[in-house]
Amino acid sequence: MSRQAPVELKSHKSFALRLVLATLTGRPVKISEIRPSSPTNPGLKPYEVSFLRLLEAVTNGSFMEISLTSTIVKYSPGLITGSAPGSGASNGVISHELPATCTRGVSYFLIPLCLLAPFSKAPVNVLFTGPGVITSATPTGDISVDSVRTAILPLYQQFGIFNNIELRVLKRSNPGPNCKGGGGEVQLVFGHQVRLPKTLHLMNPGRIKKIRGVSYATGVSGSNNARMIEVARGVLNPLCPDTYIFSDVSSAPLVSAGDRLNPSAKKKIGLGFGLSLVAESSTGCLFSADVASPPSGGVPPEDIGRQCAFQLIESIEAGGCVSPIAASTMITLMSMGTEDVGRLQMGQKLFEDRNVIQLARDLNKFGSAGWGVRKATGDDESTDVVISVVGRGIGNIGRKIA
Repeated sequence: MSRQAPVELKSHKSFALRLVLATLTGRPVKISEIRPSSPTNPGLKPYEVSFLRLLEAVTNGSFMEISLTSTIVKYSPGLITGSAPGSGASNGVISHELPATCTRGVSYFLIPLCLLAPFSKAPVNVLFTGPGVITSATPTGDISVDSVRTAILPLYQQFGIFNNIELRVLKRSNPGPNCKGGGGEVQLVFGHQVRLPKTLHLMNPGRIKKIRGVSYATGVSGSNNARMIEVARGVLNPLCPDTYIFSDVSSAPLVSAGDRLNPSAKKKIGLGFGLSLVAESSTGCLFSADVASPPSGGVPPEDIGRQCAFQLIESIEAGGCVSPIAASTMITLMSMGTEDVGRLQMGQKLFEDRNVIQLARDLNKFGSAGWGVRKATGDDESTDVVISVVGRGIGNIGRKIA
């Protein structure tokens, strides 16, 4: 039997999600033209190479080939084994170290890993360590670990995936100088593997019933948390009186100072503060916002709290049943689920987003059917659309059919 021809894609955009789709569908992929015009740093970035190593750790039999200039990557996926014995896990935990040059938040790795985890042969238990772990939101657009835990992981319940899922923040960190590194520590435990995700029908946004949040201060005064919370509550209380924001104050992590004369010397890194907010509706829809202080500083906590509160209101006002940060997760799970038609209502602005359109094209490349699109019924003033996604029924080949 002849092997399948690789799916040919271009550009570095959606790099991690494309590799996840290749792994889930079992299709080899060739990604070319990865930053070919960059005069100083063409090809893969350090965080993209690190993601390839993470894929290698949680799969068995994967084959990767990177060109000399790293502008072309060929990837042939293997079986998703998770933290099974023999997969490189020590005591059932895979330790993945991020380099100090990493400019992306750890959520860049967590969200794709959570997509692979339900289809794994064994539970997934990964510990992210090293000088490059950033747990807060980043200037590059990554969300914080708190938003992953409160705004993305609960959505897996809609697909019948809800047991033994935990995201632990062992050390907090903000981006270091030049947005590089943070020295944090995060552990993901995903122990609920399924044969096929359930078909989703989510077409009622409902009304906001409560707002929860986490304000964090790393290596700075805890009064920054109180100032962010006070301003955010002042904006959100008229919208929803049931608003509660937790406060977390921690010391700055220590990393190697890189001094040759004193190899044991340490330095503090990852100082800063931020706020993560999540609004839950009466139908279980989640809307989120995430803002952190910039690495250069100069922004008072009041501005961070106000900006995050207004961001949350804008996310709710955009309509639909899904926030922008969770759209790729929900649509991917719908596409990999049972061979039935799932429906999801989303705001028109989100539907027209370039990332959603790119996801539709990539799914089509990997064999998924096109989406059905219609205007949402009910409110005549609403501009929401309902997309119909047909599941491929690929599921988890490592699990027996119940």
